[in-house]
Amino acid sequence: MSESLKYKIALSLISGIGGVLARNLVAYTGSVEGIFSESYKSLQKIPGIGEYHARLIKNANVLPKADREIDFIGKHDIQVYFYTDETYPRRLRNCYDSPILIYAKGNMNLDEQRVISIVGTRNATDYGKHVVEDLINEFSQRNYKILVVSGLAYGIDIYAHKSALKFEIPTVGVLAHGLDKLYPSLHKETAAKMQELGGLLTDFSSATKIDPPNFIKRNRIIAGLSDATIVVESAEKGGALVTADIASSYNRDVFAFPGRAGDTYSRGCNQMIRNNGATLIEGIDDLEYFMGWENNTKDKIVQTSLFVDLNDEEQKIVDLLQEEGELFIDQISAQMKLPVSKISTILLNLEFKNVLDALPGKIYRLR
Repeated sequence: MSESLKYKIALSLISGIGGVLARNLVAYTGSVEGIFSESYKSLQKIPGIGEYHARLIKNANVLPKADREIDFIGKHDIQVYFYTDETYPRRLRNCYDSPILIYAKGNMNLDEQRVISIVGTRNATDYGKHVVEDLINEFSQRNYKILVVSGLAYGIDIYAHKSALKFEIPTVGVLAHGLDKLYPSLHKETAAKMQELGGLLTDFSSATKIDPPNFIKRNRIIAGLSDATIVVESAEKGGALVTADIASSYNRDVFAFPGRAGDTYSRGCNQMIRNNGATLIEGIDDLEYFMGWENNTKDKIVQTSLFVDLNDEEQKIVDLLQEEGELFIDQISAQMKLPVSKISTILLNLEFKNVLDALPGKIYRLR
């Protein structure tokens, strides 16, 4: 393990320093290590820090804790992603309050072509369970490269994970505690299977106590990892609705399955649909339509390139997207060997020419 990782973990352990302030600290000091060597007076001058947070940083005894965490992740084959790493999930990186560091265990591609979160009540009905299983079965039948994300909680969450495993779809559970434990323990067997086809993810270090506010905090990761969040069943209040609100704040798509009028665990979904907080869907066909998945056919792509006047760079991007389907702007930049600022201009021109669509998270695909 590198010395740099020690300081990255240490920064994430400072109580009261969240993702936004941590990014400011790194930007102004030039490195993670620099934060811990910066003087108290210099720290105070960093925007958003001030006396209170400067005192937290200087008084934080987190380096020994970081050493212990490095020992833990080494023994348990845990991957660590810092927000400046190329391996940090691209969709999550584009969220203003995303965690600066996350821990992962398993075999997962967090930058899969399609990532969908499925959330809902802990008191899932037979109707909700059937909806989840049918939807994930359709993912499998269409051979989508897709990752299903949820929170490993009781009800809809665990049923989403189990259905994904049943139909051999990779699935990731986002935890509200460290990877040294599992809550609820009843889902331990499912969690073990998920690590073979997906895995577990958290921004909490080991030895973190199970605390109710942490479950709300982790919902931002469920929302941020995904292209869209689907609420299957929810009462008028609940964590699923919080996740949906967060997804909406990230400019991600939010969908909800409707339920019968008067059903307790359909009220939340019906309310979101009524208030335009979510788009009504009844199955895979609706999801494909609203996400534009059904339009990704080679014939349509060929027709687009035939009748639009493109320069060499634009044509190369069209060819690249024709081959890959969807790409993040930094992936296009890397393959084209051009700076992001230059690629951004080319992509904008292609949007004006109605050749491609820009999706949330700076993802691009051909029309």
